[in-house]
Parts: sequence; C-alpha cells; structure tokens
Amino acid sequence: MSAAALTPVVDFLRQHAPFDQMAEPHLDYLAKRLRLVFYAAGSIITSPEDGQATSFHIIKQGRIRGETLEGEQKDGYELIAGECFPVGALLARRPVHTVSRAAEDTFCFELERDDFDTLLQKSPVFHDFCTRRLANLLDNALREAQARSATRIAEDTSLNTPVRQLIKRPAVTCQSGTPLVSALRTMQQKAVGSMIITDANQQVKGIFTLHDLLERAACDGCTMEVTIGEVMTREPLTLPAEALAHEAALLMARHGIGHICVVERGRLLGMISERDIFALQRVGIASLGQAIARANAVEQLVPLGHDIHRLVEQMLAQGASVEQLTRLIATLNDNLTRRVIALILKEHGSSLPAFTWLAFGSEGRGEQTLKTDQDNGMLFLCKEGETADQVREQLLPVARQINDALAECGFPLCPGNIMASNPECCLSLEEWQTRFSRWIEQGTPEHLLKSTIFFDFRPLYGENKPIEPLRQWLLERTAQNSRFRRQLAQNAMQIRPPLGLFGEFKLSSGGEHAHTLDLKVQGLTPFVDAARIIALAQQIGETNTDTRLQTAAEKGTLREEDVAAWCEAYHFIQLLRMRTHRRQAREGKTLSNRLDPDSLNELDRRILKEAFRQGRKLQNKIALEYQL
Repeated sequence: MSAAALTPVVDFLRQHAPFDQMAEPHLDYLAKRLRLVFYAAGSIITSPEDGQATSFHIIKQGRIRGETLEGEQKDGYELIAGECFPVGALLARRPVHTVSRAAEDTFCFELERDDFDTLLQKSPVFHDFCTRRLANLLDNALREAQARSATRIAEDTSLNTPVRQLIKRPAVTCQSGTPLVSALRTMQQKAVGSMIITDANQQVKGIFTLHDLLERAACDGCTMEVTIGEVMTREPLTLPAEALAHEAALLMARHGIGHICVVERGRLLGMISERDIFALQRVGIASLGQAIARANAVEQLVPLGHDIHRLVEQMLAQGASVEQLTRLIATLNDNLTRRVIALILKEHGSSLPAFTWLAFGSEGRGEQTLKTDQDNGMLFLCKEGETADQVREQLLPVARQINDALAECGFPLCPGNIMASNPECCLSLEEWQTRFSRWIEQGTPEHLLKSTIFFDFRPLYGENKPIEPLRQWLLERTAQNSRFRRQLAQNAMQIRPPLGLFGEFKLSSGGEHAHTLDLKVQGLTPFVDAARIIALAQQIGETNTDTRLQTAAEKGTLREEDVAAWCEAYHFIQLLRMRTHRRQAREGKTLSNRLDPDSLNELDRRILKEAFRQGRKLQNKIALEYQL
C-alpha cells in the first residue's frame, strides 16, 4: 500500500482506542498489513463453527451484532465503527463463542493472526489493550477525566506515587533523652516544625510537633529541663516506603494528622506532610479531617460537607482511582458522622444506654459518592432487669437529633425512613436477630428488599463487640438457606443493565427523565446485588462490593480475570456517577443519578456499554448457579 493510501487508514485509526496511543512505527506496521473487506447486511463474519479465529477485525463503517448459533439475540451485543473483535478468541487460540453478523452493509479492516501476534510483541500499548481490554479503556477514560479536572484545579501530584518519592529532605531526628530546649533549638536552626524521635537503630519511637509544644510543653509544671521523650507523641503512624500517596492521604484523613513517618525495613527513611502530597491543593485532607475532629458544634460541620465535594474534584486531577475516591469519601463521611454523634451525646451526658450506630446500604458498603441519603440504625444490649422498649424509649429522641444534624450536614433524611430514629431500626441484638430470621425464613418481596439494605451493615460508632456475633449468625443462617438466596437471585434479576437486544442503550421513554438511564439503579445495583448473594453463599463477612468479589476469587469460587473485569466495570460506572454529580453541583442543579448517554463522548459510551455487558455477565452467572 502506498504512503498516500496509508494516510486515510492511519487517520481513521488515530480516532479510536487503542490506536490513538500507539507509537508511529507500530501504527504504520498495522496500517500496512490491513485489508479492507466488505460484508453485506446479514452476512456472518465470524462463527463458532469456523474453528480457531484467524483474523483481527476493526470496524470501519457499519454495525456488527452478536447472536447465538440459533440466531437468538438475547444478551447479544452491537459493535460500531472503531471497535474490534474477536480479541479473546485470538489470544486463546479458540473459536469465537458467538456469531458476529453484519447488521447493515459493513466494511472491516482485517489483520491476519500472524501479524496480530507480531503486533502484540511490538507494541506495548496494543498488548495492554488486548490483554486487559476493559481496564485499558478505563485507563483512557480516567486520563480524560483527570485532564478535565486538572483544567479547573492546578495540581501535579499523583496519588499513585510511592511515598518514598515524596520525601523532600532527610528527617530531623533526636533520641528520647534529648533535652527539650536542645531539640527546640535544633528545630529552629533547621527551620522545621517537627522532630522525629528514634532509638540508636533509627527505629521510630515518637514525634514532636509545634502542636505538641503548645499542648504539652507549654502547660503548667513543664520546664525546658524535661526531655523530649516526656512530651513527644508516642508510636506515631508510619508507612512503608513503597506505600502509595493515597494511602498516606487516607491515614491523614482518618486520624486528622499532618505528618507520617516513612520507614524501610523498620528503619526511618524520612517524613512526609500533607503539604508534600497536596502542595497546590485548596482543600487539604488532613486539615479537613482536623476541622471535623475539632468542631465544637454541628453548625461548624455544615460547610465541611461542601469541602468534601471540592476535594473529589481535586483528587480526580491528581489521578486518583475511583476506588481511592470512594474510600476517601467514605472515610471523611464516617468521621463527620462520628463527630455529629459525639456532639449530640455530649449534650446528654453519660446517662444514656450504650449503643452501636450502624450504617446500612451504600454507607455500610463504604461506597458512597456525593449523592447519598441516610441509611442507619442502632443496636443496643439490654442490662439485667431492662426491657428493649425501655432502652429504646431513651435512645429514640437522641437518634432523631442525630438524624436531623446529619441532614444539616448534607446527608438527606431517608425517604423510606430507614433511620435510627425509626423504632423499627433501633433494636436490641436479639430483636435484630429475630427480624433478620423472619426475613430469611419468609422471604416476602418486602423482606427481600429490606435484606438488600440491612444486610450490608457496618458499625460506625459505639461498642463493636456485638457486631461480629450478629454477622456470623447472619452468614450461617443465609449460607444454610439456599431457598432464600435463590429468592434474592430472582429479585436481583428484576433489575437488568440497560442494554437492548442488539447492545444499544435502553432509555426512559417519557416523563421528566426522558432519554436517560439510572447509573445507580440500572448500572451499579446488578453488581452490588450479585456480590452480596455470592458473599452470603460463601460466608464472606465483607460488605464492600469489590472486596466481596475479590475474596470470592481468593477462595476459588470465581475466576480472577472475571472479577477484575467486573470490578473495572463497576468502577467506571461509579466514575461516571461522580462526574455527573460534580457537573450538576457546579451548575447548581439537584444531584441526580440520571444520565443522557448522548452527553458522553465516543470513548465513554463505548466503555459504558462494555461495563453494562459485564454486569449482565455477572448476573448470568448468578442465574445459572440458581437455575433461573
């Protein structure tokens, strides 16, 4: 093929992933070996009956539909210009699983298998795309989201950077017997605000900051003759040198601190601060965590909810993954909730019965985004001579105060009244067991719906001791009751990913949400429900969707490659949901999970369809297992 003839081929390839990321020599290699083939509408392009796949196809124009050998299009797919097939069959040296048929007159660029194999060896980008196809597309989408956020927030620090690389200079250290006045003089000379206390083997024993100086060293009875070991903070938090910056950020948020010691094989390597991670950041993770911890009134917590929204945008600009974002949001929301509870309890003194504050639903799974209402409850133990009703009577007014305060802080009241202030959600351990038992044994539609919310419980405040017995009891009962799990599976199949017979999006047809799909209900729920069913069957105590699937893979119940694809698909839908919420917030609109796919670029639409297909595959596995 002449250079002039190659130009339009290369131009076409550069419009689509992964070819837009490939090096020029590798793209030239591909373009020179492609041949253009025409398929009339209705023609079969690949079929399981053809034996091992022999060609790599790139659709130039037209549409390809997937169907079974019998011509059924149930759970089929549709591919459009720029998409490729059959990658999996070529890599595995096997026949394709489905028939690919031209839905209309179609042109495909085709590459022989030997040339496909050579390109795999030559091009790391092409190899990465083929071996981790969905993950590669998600990487591209995340890069685009990062670039868009970076235009709004100047930030050049990657949260995937090892903390070793964030150390700016050697740490200033001394031993615990050093006089305080000497240590302060050294801090002044070195122009630092903190000192790490180590032993002779450079193992970290404590840290001393200017905050310690004000809080301890400046108190009555403390003189400059004391040693630094007497006023230091003992056993400071440490991270190994290869830990990532986002792990440091989570520790800072969780503990409200601004410094973390970095160690290697137990010995001090250096120290990083919040400033090292977010040098240009407008909202600091540690400062936000500290502001939450130090708030003396609910009114002081209200604006901090808005800061969490701003932080999400900044983290996208820093290259944070969706998993990192949801974990951080959950951590900060947990801290805010705990502070609200502590402030309310302070008003009531020590006369209240002990209780555990439970989070349900997405909060219980640690999967909150910026749009989340309250799903919570209380668990308490009755002392000898007390009845559950007597304890409940004392706790319900406090629960109402807490629910109202959380609403002020940006967590709307639950429309379904799944809140601790509802007597049905404020129960003793025995009452929770009785309720769960009834749901498992009876399995009415209402019971199944409630179990999908309540069974993802997680303690946020108070006594944790009764939680594990309740969880173990629940896991044993559900593992033994296959009928209940089958009912859950049947119920889960009622919500299908919004794809039509030919792989097109199925959108709402009328009303205020016309021409949209629901990213939460239709997109995320199939993954969440399936992971819960798997966890209950395998007695997996985790509540997070990712962790449930990954634990099942570790137990050998699921294939690791399937779990990787399902988690990647789930993350992308969460990413779209977060981006949608951020756009709505910037435009002053009410946050909604509704999305018009026409508002997405070609890459995002393509990945969203693949993510929905993965949700359908996970549901199909559940349906097969429970013979639905």
